[in-house]
Amino acid sequence: MSIDRDTFENTSEEDLAELSVPDQVLGFLAANDDQAFKAREIASQIGVDEGPVSTALSRLKNRDLVEHKATYWAVTDDAERLEEYSGYERATALFNERLGTEDEEAWREHAPEKPHSSVEDEQ
Repeated sequence: MSIDRDTFENTSEEDLAELSVPDQVLGFLAANDDQAFKAREIASQIGVDEGPVSTALSRLKNRDLVEHKATYWAVTDDAERLEEYSGYERATALFNERLGTEDEEAWREHAPEKPHSSVEDEQ
């Protein structure tokens, strides 16, 4: 598997050695939790062949960590389940290191003042 030069230079040897394909797949999907992807798109984004990515997706699905519909895959919205997965923490740390952590204040600046109507219906 290849990695980009920036990752090579900015990621510790320990992090590179420890991050398995399922961890990379889950980390990518978690970092893009508002979208669903085809296996080949995930493979292209993380620099891994499609075969190992497809295998990883199937295993992650068996653990209820990802969801599958037609040819698309997305991370589960079950935050508790994700937190219980040991690889999630390593993957999140690596992606935070590469992409930066989320800025809670930036989210609040762009958040709507009123909840979406679907949320109001549930209350």
